[in-house]
Amino acid sequence: MQRAAALAAKVTRNFARPILPYRPLVTSQLILELAPVPAPTLQNFVPGRNRAVVEALVGLAAGRAPDQVLYLWGEPGTGKSHLLTGAWSEARYAQRAAQLVEYVADLDARIEESGVLAVDDVDTLPESAQARLFDLFNRVRTAGGAFVAAGTCAPPRLRLRPDLKSRVLSGLVFQLQVLSDDEKAAALAAHAVERGIKLPPDVVTYLLHRVPRDTGTLFAVLEAIDRYSLARKRPVTLPLVREALAMFELR
Repeated sequence: MQRAAALAAKVTRNFARPILPYRPLVTSQLILELAPVPAPTLQNFVPGRNRAVVEALVGLAAGRAPDQVLYLWGEPGTGKSHLLTGAWSEARYAQRAAQLVEYVADLDARIEESGVLAVDDVDTLPESAQARLFDLFNRVRTAGGAFVAAGTCAPPRLRLRPDLKSRVLSGLVFQLQVLSDDEKAAALAAHAVERGIKLPPDVVTYLLHRVPRDTGTLFAVLEAIDRYSLARKRPVTLPLVREALAMFELR
C-alpha cells in the first residue's frame, strides 16, 4: 500500500508540472545551426564605398602597387580586421611571405622581412611593443617588404611614438566607411542570388531589423534560414523567417 501510494503521488506530481511548449527535435545543432562565417578574404569583403581600399590592398599583397605602406582607420564594424586578414591571405596565395599581428606576442614571431607585415589595432600597442614594431617596420621596408596597419584613430589622434607614427602614416591612409542600410540590403540580396535563394524584399527588411548588422552574421543567418526552408520544404517567406529566428532566439 505504501509503495502504491508513493507511486500515485509521483504520478500526480508529474502531471501537476506545467506543460512546456513543444520544441521539435530538429534543433539549431542540426539544420538550424548557423553556418560558419567564411574566412575573411578580399573577395568576400563587401566594399560599399571602400572599393579603393580593397584595390590598394590587392596591389600591396601582390607586390605590384607602388605604395607598399597603408594605414586603415575607422570605427568598429567597418571591416578593418577583415581587410587585414584578407590582405594576409592574398599575399600567401600569391606565394609571398606574410605575417598577421593580432596580439602583442605576435611581434616576437619570426617575420620574413621581404613579405607583408599586417598589424591590427596598432593604436592599442603598449610602448614596449611600439619599439619592437618600429624596428620591424624599418627592416621590412629595407628588405622591400610591405606594411599595412589598422586602428580606430584618425591620423591626428593616433597615439604612437613620433618615429613610429611617421612611418605608419608614410604611405596611403584610408578612412573606412560604414555600410549604409541600403548597401547592406543590396549585399544581402546579392548573396541570396549567388546562393540561389529567392529572398522577398520584406524578408530583407525584417532581417536588417532583427539580426546583428555585420555582413558576416547576416550571411550566416541567411544560409541557415535557407537550410531551414529546404528541410521544411517551404519557400523563404516572412512567416518562415520568424519561425527560424525564434529557434535561433534572434527574433
